[in-house]
Amino acid sequence: MKHAGACLCGKVAFEIEGDFESFFLCHCERCRKDTGSAHAANLFSSTAKLKWLSGEENVRIFDFNSTGHIKSFCTNCGSALPNIQMEGTLLVVPAGSLDRDVPIKPNGHIFYASKANWDNGLEDIPTFDGLPEGSE
Repeated sequence: MKHAGACLCGKVAFEIEGDFESFFLCHCERCRKDTGSAHAANLFSSTAKLKWLSGEENVRIFDFNSTGHIKSFCTNCGSALPNIQMEGTLLVVPAGSLDRDVPIKPNGHIFYASKANWDNGLEDIPTFDGLPEGSE
C-alpha cells in the first residue's frame, strides 16, 4: 500500500510504501512538548519504505540530547515529518502528516501516566465544526 504525505506549506512531500504495524498516542512529556498538544500520534513500521518526493533539503532531524527521542520537521513551516529510528529498523510517521485517512486505528495510549492534567473528559466538552460564534 502507498501513503502520500506532506508538510503544511507543501515544500516537503513524501511517499510511504508498505503497511503500518502499529499506531500509538504518546503522552510523554517530550511528545507533548514537541507537538504542543496532549499527545503525539505516530504510526510505526519495520518494513515500510520512505521516499522523499520533494523538499528533502528542507527536512531537519532533532534528536533530543541524543536520547533517541527524534523529531523530523520542515524548516519552513515546522510541520512534523517521518523519520527513521532504531539504527534504520523503524519508520516513524506522524499520523497527521499523511494526506489521506490513516488506514488503522490507534493500538493504545502510551506513557499515559504522564498525560497533561487538562487531558481528562475531553469527550464531554462542546464540539464545533468551525470556530465558535464570537471567536472570529
